[in-house]
Amino acid sequence: MADDYLVRIGKLIRDARQHRGWTQSQLADALGTSQSAVNRIERGNQNISLEMIARIGEALDSEIVSLGYAGPMHLRVVGGRRLSGAIDVKTSKNACVALLCASLLNKGRTVLRRVARIEEVYRLLEVLNSIGVRTRWINDGVDLELIPPARLDMDAIDADAAVRTRSIIMFLGPLLHRMDHFRLPYAGGCDLGTRTIEPHMIALRRFGLDITATEGIYHAKVEPGVSPDRPIVLTERGDTVTENALLAAARHDGVTVIRNASSNYMVQDLCFFLEALGVNVEGIGTTTLTVHGIPNIDVDVDYSPSEDPVEAMSLLAAAVVTESELTIRRVPIEFMEIELAVLEEMGLDHDRSAEYTADNGRTRLVDLTVRPSKLEAPIDKIHPMPFPGLNIDNVPFFAAIAAVAQGQTLIHDWVYDNRAIYLTDLNRLGGRLQLLDPHRVLVEGPTRWRAAEMMCPPALRPAVVVLLAMMAAEGTSVLRNVYVINRGYEELAERLNSVGAQIEIFRDI
Repeated sequence: MADDYLVRIGKLIRDARQHRGWTQSQLADALGTSQSAVNRIERGNQNISLEMIARIGEALDSEIVSLGYAGPMHLRVVGGRRLSGAIDVKTSKNACVALLCASLLNKGRTVLRRVARIEEVYRLLEVLNSIGVRTRWINDGVDLELIPPARLDMDAIDADAAVRTRSIIMFLGPLLHRMDHFRLPYAGGCDLGTRTIEPHMIALRRFGLDITATEGIYHAKVEPGVSPDRPIVLTERGDTVTENALLAAARHDGVTVIRNASSNYMVQDLCFFLEALGVNVEGIGTTTLTVHGIPNIDVDVDYSPSEDPVEAMSLLAAAVVTESELTIRRVPIEFMEIELAVLEEMGLDHDRSAEYTADNGRTRLVDLTVRPSKLEAPIDKIHPMPFPGLNIDNVPFFAAIAAVAQGQTLIHDWVYDNRAIYLTDLNRLGGRLQLLDPHRVLVEGPTRWRAAEMMCPPALRPAVVVLLAMMAAEGTSVLRNVYVINRGYEELAERLNSVGAQIEIFRDI
């Protein structure tokens, strides 16, 4: 029991340190101790006094003891407030996690600019640190530096962190070029029903990777000398499947053609990053990618991932459901055009600035101003399609938008087994959503939102949709255990407060 207590305290200290953007050495200097002592504390391998915990909390500006006993984070929302002003879109969550995995391709120093400070990123950093990658936040904690070891220690992998993120599956592509056998914990992440990894296996077998699964572990074995002798045709046009195939092809000594590839935003960012590593990728933005691999990648690279279109959609939906005028800056317009076209047909009053270029030099951005609008339900159903169709992750936000529109809207979320079910949580807040089957929801609007206290859905986007509805509901609502939101959004409550929301973060005493 005592050991479990020390491990728990150690993890809290590590998380607080990473949130501050400090290395173990920086914390050691502030405490007047050694880096090895900090390392032992964070691993739970050293007894620690209350006085030392207090000193650490003061150094990191974090109430370690309070957080340790307080349990999960909750949100208290005072709704019915109008938003105003302007808010910037953060860098893409999904691009950032792909680039963290892609850093394993490079023997040199990788610097990623303006990385999203979210739980999904923290979990991947914990995994990377555990296998020997040196990571540190630089430039006042804005940018991230990664330096790989000569040899990865896969036996030391942080399994607890790995199983809390589905992104761990994208280690397969880079690792198959670094070792002939290794183990990975089963992938986790959101509770979205059964999501087979077979499409990944079909693609990666062409590079000699064979996977067997036993007791929560993927056992990977790589047969040397295996090379794709014809184009790889992906059996699903998935984002992570395409990324895994790209990561495997990047260090393959030869030319790899990937067909039925996703051309979504995070895939394009990964392609741009591979080009910065010296890998030539033809067909970016199309469904056929031709990768000219480089067996040895050893460069110092500096890359800026682009902004997140799903966060942009979240902020747009926040303005719509609260009947607010809000300017959303740095919107990656190429990946929002279908959504905006649908919303225009529903009657959305908005305008956009001239286009300008993201920091990656490739992605097109605009500033989008949304005004209060009288919306009508769309004639056709809302359903996702692979890019350039309506983004799969943007579908849930249409549930909240449709709830404030006049008429009935059919939402068909065909990709996931049970995400549509979570949208019916809006009924607790006054919504009128009828679940037709696990994939289809009928939304009746307009809605008179009402405050409620409820648990956060275990899926990222439906969780944010519930939060947005609470912002629109008169009175005080409580959303409990919001870890899933923190997986994908950086300081969302604080940022919404900056444009007029009233959201308080609290923990149970």
